[in-house]
Amino acid sequence: MGLLINRIDSAVVLAGGPGTRLKPLTNNLPKSMIKIRGKPLLEWIIKWLGENEIKNVVLGVAYEKDKVMEYFGDGSKFGIKIKYSVHTVEGGTGEGFRLAIGRHIDQEVFYAMNGDQITDLRLKDLGDFHASHNPLATIAVTSPPCPYGNVKTNKEHDIVDFTEKPPCPRMVCSTGIYVFNRDILSHLPVAGDIEKTTFPELAKSRQLKAYQFSGFFVTVNTSKDLCEAEHELMRIRK
Repeated sequence: MGLLINRIDSAVVLAGGPGTRLKPLTNNLPKSMIKIRGKPLLEWIIKWLGENEIKNVVLGVAYEKDKVMEYFGDGSKFGIKIKYSVHTVEGGTGEGFRLAIGRHIDQEVFYAMNGDQITDLRLKDLGDFHASHNPLATIAVTSPPCPYGNVKTNKEHDIVDFTEKPPCPRMVCSTGIYVFNRDILSHLPVAGDIEKTTFPELAKSRQLKAYQFSGFFVTVNTSKDLCEAEHELMRIRK
């Protein structure tokens, strides 16, 4: 199994979203090209993939696709080989992944992701977990911080402990980062989101595993997320 993991050098990244919640920043720009610390979000993701020994990337593009393709080209200036797969915004993640995998992925096992996250996840750890359990798909999951401070009280109503925004132990969320076996193609919808179609189906048949991740993770959907990602990148990229 270890030898198999060493050969996972490909990833499918969906970078076609319109970023509706980031308007007006995305009026004429795909979400993946919104700048964080002077670089597009997608460039940070490409850099992270390279640091995790990914050599081949398939970018699924849709909204304002030419701006992504012109900026990243064939990937040579980023040290990664990039191919493109065009899909429609309306087709959702199902169409995006289905077309990208069918057109450009020959490997039996590869990484896949929604392409709007900043994280310090080590992909090899995720890949090793997937190999040891051998499901059709594995999702990297995390416990997000609670939005409020956690307060503990005694019978006299004294506050005996206060923790600001601790991880929510009862909540486990998808990071949108996956390992797929290529056989997942037969489970991907023609259109629609895999989060609403493929994953519930695989969960029922026990072909979906969860890899618990406890490092930094933020999905960039709002201006608040942009600020959080900017702050964290300043910390981890010193």
